[in-house]
Parts: sequence; C-alpha cells; structure tokens
Amino acid sequence: MGVGEPLSRMPQMRLDELLEELESRINAVRGTRDRVHSLLEAVVSVGRELDLSQVLRRIVEAAAFLVDAEYAALGVIGPDGRTLSQFLTVGLAEEEIARIGPLPAGHGLLGELIHNPEPLRLTDLGAHRASYGFPAHHPPMRTFLGVPIRVRDEVFGNLYLTDKRGEQEFDAEDESVISTLSVAAGVAIDNARLYEASQRQQRWLQANAEITHSLLSGSPRLEVLELIARRAREITGAALADVSVPVAGTDDLVVELATGADDDTRCGLVVPVEGTLSGGAYQAGAPVTTAGLGQDDRYTAGPRRFDGLGPAVAVPLGTAAKDTRGVLLLARQQGEAVFTEGELEPLLAFAGQAALALELAERRSDAEQLALLEDRDRIARDLHDLAIQRLFATGMTLQSAARLVRHEGAAERVSRAVGDLDETIKIIRSTIFGLRAREEETGPSLRARAARTVGETAAMLGFPPRLSMEGLLDTDVPPQVADHVMAALTEALSNAARHAHATRVEVALQATFDEVVLTVTDDGRGIPADGRRSGLGNLEERARDVGGTLSIERPDGGGSRLVWRAPLAPGRDG
Repeated sequence: MGVGEPLSRMPQMRLDELLEELESRINAVRGTRDRVHSLLEAVVSVGRELDLSQVLRRIVEAAAFLVDAEYAALGVIGPDGRTLSQFLTVGLAEEEIARIGPLPAGHGLLGELIHNPEPLRLTDLGAHRASYGFPAHHPPMRTFLGVPIRVRDEVFGNLYLTDKRGEQEFDAEDESVISTLSVAAGVAIDNARLYEASQRQQRWLQANAEITHSLLSGSPRLEVLELIARRAREITGAALADVSVPVAGTDDLVVELATGADDDTRCGLVVPVEGTLSGGAYQAGAPVTTAGLGQDDRYTAGPRRFDGLGPAVAVPLGTAAKDTRGVLLLARQQGEAVFTEGELEPLLAFAGQAALALELAERRSDAEQLALLEDRDRIARDLHDLAIQRLFATGMTLQSAARLVRHEGAAERVSRAVGDLDETIKIIRSTIFGLRAREEETGPSLRARAARTVGETAAMLGFPPRLSMEGLLDTDVPPQVADHVMAALTEALSNAARHAHATRVEVALQATFDEVVLTVTDDGRGIPADGRRSGLGNLEERARDVGGTLSIERPDGGGSRLVWRAPLAPGRDG
C-alpha cells in the first residue's frame, strides 16, 4: 500500500494543474473581453465628439487608460511635416508643464515617429539613439510606446505613451490596442475636421453677407473694417485681429484698427514695413504665416507687442502688391493650431471684402472731394468777381479821399488802410490760386489730408478731435514738408489715442510767413518721464530731417501740448 500511494495522488495533481490552467485561461479571456470592451467604449467616446480639440483630448486620455500608462501625449504634425504644431499631455499637472518650459517641437525621439511613421516600442527610451535626454524639471521616464495617427493617407500626428504602471513593459498587445485606437482616432479626427470646415464655411458666408449689406448701406469705412476684423477673429479663433494701412510718404504702417487682447495699446501704433509680419504681407501682396509670432526671429522690428502669441497670419487687403491698401493680421495664443491652407482660402476672400470696403470708401471720398472742388471753384469765382472788385473799389475811393484829408494823422491812417487793402487783395488772390489748384496735378491738399486724418482718428479716440487750420497751407507748404507734417500728425494722434486717455484733443495747423506749425493738445495724463519715447523719437527725427524742432509742453490745466515746427524752405532752421 505504501508503494501504491503516490500513484493514487497523480491523477489528483494532474487535475489541479488542469484546473489552474483553465482558470488562468478563463481570466485571460475575461481580461481580453474587458480590454476589448474598454477599447470599444473608447472608440465610441472618441467618435461621439465633433469638436476637434475635444476629440484630440479624448484620444490621448483613452490611450493612457487602455494601456495603463502614467504619461501620454498627442503631437499634431505641423504644415512643414517636420515639427509638431500642437502637443497635448496627460499625467502632468499645469505647474509641472510650466516648470518644464516650452512644449516639444518634435526633435529627438518624438521626431523619430515623424520621420518614420511606424509603431515604436522601447523598454528604455533613454537608450535609443535618437533620445536627447529630458529638459530640466522633466519627470524621469523609461518605457515607451509610440503609434502614428493617420487621417486617410496623411499622418496627422503621433500618440506617445510612457511608463506603464506597475513597472511593467509595454507588450505587443498594448501596441495592438493603441494601433486599433489610432485607426478609430483617424476616422474621428477626419469627421471632426469635416464638420468644423462645414461650420466655418457657413460662418464665412454669413459674415460675407453681413459685410456686403454694411457696404451697400453706406456704413463708414472704419465701421466696416471693424466688422471685418471682428468676424475674422471670431471665425478663426484668433486672440487678436489688426488692420494696418500705409503711412503716406514713409516706409511705415499704422495700426488703424485693433480688436482683441490689449487693443488699446496697439491701435494707432506705427510699425516699419521691414521686419514685421504685416510688412511682409504688404510687400509681397500675398499671405505670410508663422508658427510663433512672439518667438519668430524674422519679425522683431517695431515695439514688442506680441508676447505670448503663437500662430499668426497676415493677409494683404488687395489683389496684388501694387494694389495693397492694407494688411489684416490674425494671431492665436501660443500652443494653438497653426493656420492651415484650408483656412487661408476663405481668409483671402474675406480680405477681398476688406479691400472692397477701402476702395468704396476711397470712391466716396473722391466724390466728396469732387463736390468740395466744385464748391472751391464757386468760392474762388465769387471772391474774384465780387470780393476783390469791391476791395479794389474801396481802396480807390480811400486813395481819392486821402487827397481831401488835411489832418496829417488822419491822412496817414487812410494811407495805411489802403496798404492793408492791397495786402488783403494779394492774400485773397493767393487763396484763389490755391482753391483752383488741380488735385490730380498737385495731389490731395494738405488741408484735405489733415481733415481726413483727424476725422479718421475719432474712432480710435472715441470722440472727434477739434481741428483749426490757418494760413496758406495748400500753396506755401512744399510737398515734402507736407508729407512730414502728415506723418507727424498721425504719430501725435496715435500717441494721444494709445497713451493719453484724453477726453479732449485739439489740433492746430498753421502756415506762417516762414514756417509750418503743428500743435496737438490733449487733457490726458501727460507724458511720464520714464515712459516709452519711441513715438516721440520718430517725431524728433522727422523734425530734424526738415530742419525743424519738436517741443513738449505741459499746460496749466494738465495734459500735454506737442508743438512740431518745420521751415517752409527744407533744410533751413525755422
């Protein structure tokens, strides 16, 4: 019996092993069933969303959950096909992300999947030849799983997963699960993009109809431009929208209209054409884009005003470089999606609407100017036929009467009055000559240009400035000096609009015998001693270029008074 006892136990041991193996397989099947169920739930959850940003967020969250990864990220490949334009993370707190610094651009191991879009599984990512190490404050990571996401035939981006919990390694089943999720993600992304494009197209059509109605109803130029900028910013999801126009006689642009973040500091800002995104679009007559406006080394000219901003596009308002009337600039927050080719096409059509608004405004201005010229001709004719003849007759009468005056003091006064009448006749004749000067030969008069500029500034200030003009501005001020006067007037008004916070602005433009004097007075908070003086530096430089001067005064009632002088003969001190 003792010898046969082990033999009796063998069937029992074999049965236990079979039961354990069966239980293991049942657990494996149950685990596989649960994982497939989780995968199906993730696919349904991802496919349920139509907002692209929400779709991307659900994809990366689902990927981390399905393979039990501590960290996960989704990198969207930019238009250049070499770098990442977006990077969404799971597992890192906002404070950790801020300490790490700028989001990755797609170099090193992350770029490996961009150049070779195939699944990549590593037991130690630091040992890979493309690994550059981590930046400061980055948490340590070891295991790695990367899978590309394809939308139709295009690689949209990549899923990156690191550090499987329990100190385990990612296995082939994990790779299969994430690869399956990536297929569903590609379909969901495609649906979201199509839905987003159809919605955006509908909004563009509605905006175009709104702008057309505004144009045909005779709305003011600045009101139409503001509508265009506001709708473009809303539809593209931009943080700001600026409309810049050229400053006559200079290589500068002035921000005529600004909407969005810090618009009060940008409106009226004078920026150079060279070295700015808007200037690049203005010169080329074609759209110019950047993935990061605040960090792009190509566009650093002018005052700093785009810190914290990322993708941006500048679209010319016109059909060609020579016909460009201005530039529409749109910029998104840092980390948001770059402007795609699909977005540029409706933007160009929208910019055409803006150009039409400017052209229509110019035509209206021309019609008003024609009416003004006709009125000038009538005034000149009346002055010549009535006023001068009456003054001449009065002078002749006084000369005749002077012979009869015996009192020496009275005779002297009559003679002086005759001399004053002769001088008045000369002034009126000069005025008649100025009124009858042809606009197409001499260009818009200084008076008309100043009145137009002051009128357009009302939108920036919120109220119309008071304007007074004296002297023979249209006949005695040389064209090159007039251009500097207009540039100085634009700069002075934009400074008042941006910095003064004034409730009253007065502009006085006077031509004396030997100089032209521009005075801009406001009741704002004045010019601080330690404030930025780039605009005042431009005014001083312009004054020096024509042999003039600039002085800043503080009136007794507060505010500031800017006095810009230039001699009527360029190069001569006034």
